[in-house]
Amino acid sequence: MSVDSQETSSEEVKVEDESNISEASGVKIASDKKTIGKKISIKKLSPAEIIKTFEDAQQSKDLPDIYVGDTVRVGVRISEGNKERVQPYEGVVIAKRHGGIHQTITVRRIFQGIGVERIFLVHSPQVASIKVERRGKVRRAKLFYLRERVGKATRVKQRFDR
Repeated sequence: MSVDSQETSSEEVKVEDESNISEASGVKIASDKKTIGKKISIKKLSPAEIIKTFEDAQQSKDLPDIYVGDTVRVGVRISEGNKERVQPYEGVVIAKRHGGIHQTITVRRIFQGIGVERIFLVHSPQVASIKVERRGKVRRAKLFYLRERVGKATRVKQRFDR
């Protein structure tokens, strides 16, 4: 294969002779003589760009705006044997972490008098749905102080402007 890689840029490859092109080079050309001498553009992506496009494809698009203090209902996929069902988990969002595809929310609820916290990876395939039941009015980014409170003291004021 005769390719002038020194004279052309890294994104363009000049094809001079069709007879010596192998399929291992990754460039396929039609068998007609019209393509000889024409430039074929090959876009090379950097590893960071490849990862970014993959992460964008994996992110859930139908998520509501979730804020700390909101009461949310998270539908979690649970597989039992060969059956799969969606179990709701409802509680207050006490923390949000990370961003992009790694975004997580910590949801706290009281179950049989005991506080239970669960961390959900928002864009995980195990999370079937997230629905905001009630908006909360809080002044902090992390609501860890709710762990020490019990009963009515754990209530968060409702916000009506969002």
